[in-house]
Amino acid sequence: MSTTEQRVAIVTGGARGIGAATAVRLAAEGRAVAVIDLDESACKDTVEKITAAGGKAIAVGCDVSDEAQVESAVARIAEELGAPTILVNNAGVLRDNLLFKMSVSEWDTVMNVHLRGAFLMSRAVQKHMVDANFGRIVNLSSSSALGNRGQVNYSAAKAGLQGFTKTLAKELGKFGVTANAVAPGFIATEMTKATAERVGMGFEDFKAAAATQIPVHRVGEPEDIANAIAFFTGDAAGFVSGQVLYVAGGPLD
Repeated sequence: MSTTEQRVAIVTGGARGIGAATAVRLAAEGRAVAVIDLDESACKDTVEKITAAGGKAIAVGCDVSDEAQVESAVARIAEELGAPTILVNNAGVLRDNLLFKMSVSEWDTVMNVHLRGAFLMSRAVQKHMVDANFGRIVNLSSSSALGNRGQVNYSAAKAGLQGFTKTLAKELGKFGVTANAVAPGFIATEMTKATAERVGMGFEDFKAAAATQIPVHRVGEPEDIANAIAFFTGDAAGFVSGQVLYVAGGPLD
């Protein structure tokens, strides 16, 4: 068995969408995967898909914005699967609104899940990475980091994750730990479906309209993002750190 097959990965927000696709892909790469989501039972389908294919996975319920829950979750993962050395900070929520309508709660909720959550998870897991002299952290940013109407909270959080990523790369590099960010463009998920509902469009029409603006003439699928994450988390990516990869079907204006 290679060292790659022995790695333990954590994927937050792993119950559905990009997180679920990433958990399945990393399991196919030989990792044991802890699938984290707010509702542990919601992770059942992802875990069953992995185990049915012969992989190893556990479901873990955790609010990534809660310090005590994060510490407890990481301790449980280390005990049940082994020391985690791969972390994918994917957990996210939307609370879209125009600035003049946005409540403090809508701002705080997005910041807490995306930024505070990534901070707490990375801080809890880095000790295992440093001990192993190996680590891979991948943070999910977004093309919205470049600015997007109605998403001042989400855009700020995703831009913040890019700075967070680059700083982690500088701080942890000497310990064999890399940190990179993947910034998806339009991906067909429950979150983009919710955006379609917010603007009053059917999801199929929303996707079709989006595809006309994308050079490859299609919207992305969760597996497209999982493929990029798989590269960043691999042993062969040890000299790639502090990077932000836009996976958006073409260059962004």
